[in-house]
Amino acid sequence: MANHLDDSCFFCKITQGEIPSFKVLETDLNYAFLDIGPLSEGHTLIIPKYHSARMDEVPDEHLAEILPLAKKIAKALGVVDYNILQNNGKIAHQHVFHVHFHVIPKPNEKEGLIIGWPRVEQPKEVLAKKLEDIVSKL
Repeated sequence: MANHLDDSCFFCKITQGEIPSFKVLETDLNYAFLDIGPLSEGHTLIIPKYHSARMDEVPDEHLAEILPLAKKIAKALGVVDYNILQNNGKIAHQHVFHVHFHVIPKPNEKEGLIIGWPRVEQPKEVLAKKLEDIVSKL
């Protein structure tokens, strides 16, 4: 496949029309379709037309378009509550190793994304050191 796609990738094949999907929208850089195993009705995936397992490897021009597309999809779904989710790596719960973003409607407490958030307070000194480390690498 041309354009930084992978012949063995399920999602790359979807963007090329080799595997059917329930296409929501498509641009020159990205492709959105309904998830076949949705967490709630309307659960949509947005994928770059660029094969990469990790978001930090995708060219910025693809990524710059994704949040506006997610916004359009969320509005079209007509839901008030929803999640935008993107996972990188196996231990971060990524199952398909082609970057993808989920738009997941949250119509009620039982449908949609259900997560726990094990929040841990950090001392200000630890946060200051981490901030310094991050900023020095930007």
